[in-house]
Amino acid sequence: MPRHALDNLLLAAALALAPLAARAHDYKVGDIQIVQPWSRATPKGAPVAAGYMVLKNDGTTPDRLLGGETDAAASMQVHEMSMDNGVMKMRALPNGLEIAPGATVELKPGGYHVMFMSPTHPFAKDEKVKVTLTFEHAGKVPVEFLVGDIGGPMPKDATMDMPGMDHGAMDHSAMDHGAMEPAK
Repeated sequence: MPRHALDNLLLAAALALAPLAARAHDYKVGDIQIVQPWSRATPKGAPVAAGYMVLKNDGTTPDRLLGGETDAAASMQVHEMSMDNGVMKMRALPNGLEIAPGATVELKPGGYHVMFMSPTHPFAKDEKVKVTLTFEHAGKVPVEFLVGDIGGPMPKDATMDMPGMDHGAMDHSAMDHGAMEPAK
C-alpha cells in the first residue's frame, strides 16, 4: 500500500475513533459544537486576555455567538482582528459572530476570538478558565478554556492528538483544508 494511502487510512481511523477518546474540552449546546476552547497565559496586570475555539453548526439555521460571562474577567466580548492596508485592526462584534448552517468557524489568534476584558487575575498555564458562552438560539453553555503558554500555540492537552500517533508525519495533500476557513 502506498505511504500516502496508509497515512490517509490512519487519519480516517483516528478521526473515526476520536469520539471514543477522552475529549474533555468539547461541548455541545443545541446544534452548536464548541471544540477545544483555549487561551494563553497572561502577564500580571494584563488588561485583556483572549480565548479561542472552533464552533460547528450542525443545524439547518444560522446561530450567533453573542458573548458570555465569567468570574475571571469584568466582561467578555466577541472580537475580530483583521488587516487593513497593512495595519492590524481589532473590533468588537456587537451583534456577535454568525455560524451559518453546516459551517465551521475557527476562533484563532489573528482572527475571530473572544476577549476577556479586565481579567480578575493573570491567566496561568494549565489553568482552566470557567466561562458560560451565550448563543442567540442555542442558549447558554458552561465551558472551560484550557490555558497554555504566553504567546504559545493551543495547549497540547487541548488538541485531538492521540497517543502513539505522529500527526505531523501524515500526508494531508488529499484533505480539504478549506473546510476550516472562518465563515463570514
